[in-house]
Formats: sequence, structure tokens, C-alpha cells
Amino acid sequence: MPRLGPALFGGALALWAGAVQAGSPVGTWLTEPDKKGQTAHVVAKPCGQALCGTITRAFDAQGNPIAHPNVGKRLFWDMVPQGDVYAGRAFVPAHNREYDGTLKVSGAKMTVKGCLGPVCQSQTWHRVD
Repeated sequence: MPRLGPALFGGALALWAGAVQAGSPVGTWLTEPDKKGQTAHVVAKPCGQALCGTITRAFDAQGNPIAHPNVGKRLFWDMVPQGDVYAGRAFVPAHNREYDGTLKVSGAKMTVKGCLGPVCQSQTWHRVD
């Protein structure tokens, strides 16, 4: 039986690592437009043993960068893997309220969902990087 050479093994390992990263929420995400057509970049990254997401940039309806009071606000935190989602807490600026939340990545899209009891709302964000 032939042995896997170091180059082939390294290539297989790199493919596996890429597949794992592809399903990870770590990265920069573009939100859905709000009622004013404004969008934002949210950076998701490790914070302690969990994931957190912070608004880093905001854009007007035409896609131009704007100064916005929500830039710098944390939108989710304490997100930990639970099956095929990450679960933790989320903040919705439009409601000025925290909710139980989940993140679910599918390719270059992430469904962000927040629930208050049985009532849930979600958005689909798109990966920027």
C-alpha cells in the first residue's frame, strides 16, 4: 500500500483546515440593510472561549461609508458551538435590547437569529472576508 508523502498529507490537511474555516463565523460580515437602507460590517472573532461580533463600519443606502453611533458596538457575545449553530447573546440596536441569539454559517452566508420567548427574527449576512 503506498504511503502518503509529506506534500500530499500537507495538502490534504490544508484542504481540511479550509473546509473547517469555511463553516466558521470568524471574519467580516455585511449586514442586511435596515429601514433606512444602511448596512454595516460586523467583525466576528474569538473573545475568551467564545465568539463576539462588533460593528466596525457603517454604510449609507448607496454604499458610502458613514459615521454612525453604532460603530464600535458589540452585537453578539458568548457565542459557543451547539450542534450546527453558535448560541449566545445578541444585541439589536433598533430595539436597544438583548436577546438569546444564534449564528449559522452556510457557505458565504450567515443567518443571525434572535429570540424573545417564542418570537424570533433573523437576518442573512454575507461574508466580506
